Amino acid sequence: MSDSPSNTSGQGCSLSESQRLAYLRAMGIQTWALKSEVNTAPEIVPQPHHAVAAPVNKLAPNATPTAAKSDLSTLDWAALQTVVSQCLQCELHATRTQTVFGVGSQSAELLIVGEAPGADEDRDGEPFLGRAGKLLDAMLHAIQLNRQQVYIANVLKCRPPQNRDPHISEIICCDGYLQRQIALLQPKLILAAGRIAAQHLLLTQKAVGSLRGQVHRYNGIPLIVTYHPAYLLRMPADKGKAWQDLLQVKQLLLQ
Repeated sequence: MSDSPSNTSGQGCSLSESQRLAYLRAMGIQTWALKSEVNTAPEIVPQPHHAVAAPVNKLAPNATPTAAKSDLSTLDWAALQTVVSQCLQCELHATRTQTVFGVGSQSAELLIVGEAPGADEDRDGEPFLGRAGKLLDAMLHAIQLNRQQVYIANVLKCRPPQNRDPHISEIICCDGYLQRQIALLQPKLILAAGRIAAQHLLLTQKAVGSLRGQVHRYNGIPLIVTYHPAYLLRMPADKGKAWQDLLQVKQLLLQ
């Protein structure tokens, strides 16, 4: 993917036809057109403005994103959080208790991106709580950091019902918010925690295991992939691999 800065205007989930086709092709979904509708001139399809998640769930019928939200590119942290708290762009607003914007230092060098809020996060409005949050705190402590020194956000700002995987339409609707958070933060390093965050930011369908152990780039920002703490609770044998990822994070932050 390109290292050039992405468009952070955040025009919500309102997509042009060419953008929609670009997303579908990036996700490996074949598109079709009537022969009479095909332009004989070579089609120039713009690339997605940044990485979009692999199709962890197919777009559900009637899940078409709603009207575009306002421009996000001029919003500061407080204004952006207000917009997120009032978001009605997808159906998740109907089942959430509250949005989960993010937490930590707004001048942090390290940004940690997870998947989506769970039940604890939906209740308290803070990402990475419960057992997974405690493990994340311990992981940060192991490299002399805490959640007040980093910034933690999720791909989605609302909890999917029953903690299901996010739908593509939901990810697209929330994408401008995460982009604006990254633009405001300008982190030195991004740590993608788990499959969905990694696949979304890197525009790939590869598994976490094949993405670990290397330095990727998200719009020029170094990005490390590691296992989600919730996964490590289920598969403690992989904690040693996560420790290697954390050592790589520490090394990059010291450079």
